[in-house]
This record gives sequence, C-alpha cells and structure tokens, in this order.
Amino acid sequence: MRRSLLAVPLILALSLTCFGQASGSPQAAAASTKVEDGISRVLSDFEAAWNVHDPKAFSMAFAEDADFTNVRGKGATGRAAVEKFHTEPFATYFSHSRLKINETKIRFIKPDVAAVDARWEMTGAVGPDGKEIPLRLGLLNFVMTEANGAWFITVMHNMDLPVPQ
Repeated sequence: MRRSLLAVPLILALSLTCFGQASGSPQAAAASTKVEDGISRVLSDFEAAWNVHDPKAFSMAFAEDADFTNVRGKGATGRAAVEKFHTEPFATYFSHSRLKINETKIRFIKPDVAAVDARWEMTGAVGPDGKEIPLRLGLLNFVMTEANGAWFITVMHNMDLPVPQ
C-alpha cells in the first residue's frame, strides 16, 4: 500500500514533465486565447468584407487552395475563384445585404487545424424579382488552417436555417 501511495506523486510529476504544463495553466490559456483571437479576426474580416461587398477582400479570408460551397451547393475552388464567384452577386442581389455572425464555436482538431461553426443572419438581400428577401438565418461550417502565423478558411460550407415563426 505504501509503495502505491508513493507512486501517485511520481506519476503526476512524470506526466507534467512529459506532456508539458497542465492545460489549465495561464500559459496554455494565453496561447489558446491568441489562437482563438486569430480565428475570430478572420471571421470579423469575412463579415466586414461581405458588408462592404468587396469580393477581393472577402476572398482574402480564404486559403489559396480553399474549397467554398454556398447554400445552394454551388462552389468554387481557390482564392481567385472565390473572388470571381462573389463579384456579380456583390454587385447585384447582395449589394445592400448585411451579414452578421452571431455565435461561433471552435473545435481544434490539431493545433493548426480548427473546425468552426458560425451562425449568421442576413438582411437586405434581394431576389430575382428585385424584392427584398426577409431575414435569413444560417450556419457557416469552416475548416480553418494556420500557416505562417495566419489563419485561413480552407473549406467552407454554408447552409440556410429556418427562421423561427
């Protein structure tokens, strides 16, 4: 019994030595906050670019080899194609739209890969008939990756959600 009681502190010390500081340490929390701030900055830039209807700025949130899929299942591959995909819509039916990201959830798959869900709402978009579309709600699902200290959207899927009645 005495031998097993002595083993507990030894196992704990070895665990901290082998695996670094405990995940609840101030250093780990600061690193996690910095990474989450980087992801939040990309989402903020994404939202801001949408709201000024700038396809070039919007595309800069995406990785060079990104895959983008909209709510209708249409998509584009590559940053340049994402920019081109949004040029006409930003000039027409989304030209007065306002996008707001309301809530995000981040799950790290690896330190440089994150799955991000972002709930959004949109107003001001118009349909083919030129009439304003009522409030839209949706969910953006991203796989984001870090390269050279910067985060980018590598895969994006967008979906409409029902508006509560």
